[in-house]
Amino acid sequence: MGRRGWRLAFAVITAGALLTTGTAIAAGGSTTTALDAKIINGEVYVKASAMTQALGGTGVYDSKTHSYAYTPKSQIPDVIKKVSPSVVGIIGKPTEIGDSNRFALAHGTGVIWKADGWIVTNAHVVKDMQNIVVVTADGKQYAGKRVNIDETSDLALVKINATKLKPATFASVPLQLEVGEPVIAIGTPVSFSLRNTATTGILSGMNRSIASYYKLLQTDAAINPGNSGGPLVNAKGEVIGINSLKFVSDGVESLGFSIPTDTVRYVVNQFFKYGKVKRPSLGVELQESWSAIVGLPTTEPLEIESVWSEGAKKGNLHPGDQIYSVGGKQVASIVEVNELLKGYLPGQQIEIMIQSEGDLITKKITLTETK
Repeated sequence: MGRRGWRLAFAVITAGALLTTGTAIAAGGSTTTALDAKIINGEVYVKASAMTQALGGTGVYDSKTHSYAYTPKSQIPDVIKKVSPSVVGIIGKPTEIGDSNRFALAHGTGVIWKADGWIVTNAHVVKDMQNIVVVTADGKQYAGKRVNIDETSDLALVKINATKLKPATFASVPLQLEVGEPVIAIGTPVSFSLRNTATTGILSGMNRSIASYYKLLQTDAAINPGNSGGPLVNAKGEVIGINSLKFVSDGVESLGFSIPTDTVRYVVNQFFKYGKVKRPSLGVELQESWSAIVGLPTTEPLEIESVWSEGAKKGNLHPGDQIYSVGGKQVASIVEVNELLKGYLPGQQIEIMIQSEGDLITKKITLTETK
């Protein structure tokens, strides 16, 4: 068997040698342009010069064939130019490596969230990092402070003493995405000297629940060690995800995963409001059906393995009960439950439909904070 597994897209450099660490190896939309046009005999005619001026690109008219060959301008350079000033490199010393080797460093990537020095990145990038240094796209260096961290979502906030930074534009939610649309990943792969490296690809899939608490986006854009915490952007230059994971195996290529912007907004907003993520839970341990575990489409319910919160006990939930819906929505996987609970806080009540001792009943339980 060859080497395989999940790998965090996070780089550790020791005396110039690249190592990768971690147990789980941690879009754009169409736009409309108005052009001057005339209707002649029922046909719409647009000046070729107006099209190239509005859309970019070049056009050549062939008088022999009476044809016009239009070559559109690539959007990719413009997107990279727009987003790159909002991408930073993050470097520091891993906690587990002593001070004897000053070349022992780890690095990743971050995205500017607010102009006054707030940077969003992956939790695994800065969790065990000392002496954090943030380098902006213009080469300026700032001491960084790890302020908030949430390992469950793999997101963190780093603060630097800076003003007038250029925040990235994060896509609005709910995300309007299509599989197959072009995407660009920007980050700091392999070496810190390769900051703001851009790779292109497509959005390969959505709603993936691989090695994660919440759903992920899948892309074939190259995501390498050091890309962790960097943006995945669409053709509009909007951040649709924060790059986090890749799958590594002999014979397997181009399987990268990003934390979608809706989860990023949820976590960061909780950071600013509460200082942490107040993550609600049903207060029970759940077991997925065999079909859900292997990835087959299924409507089979979740089964309660154990009950641990007072709210769940007061709701008269028991091991062996089967959960069919949460908050009025059918669920068949634990990740689906986690996604639904992003709309609630601990202490709030939620309605669940369960089958208990052969009866299908609806109950209200009080959510507890995840332990």
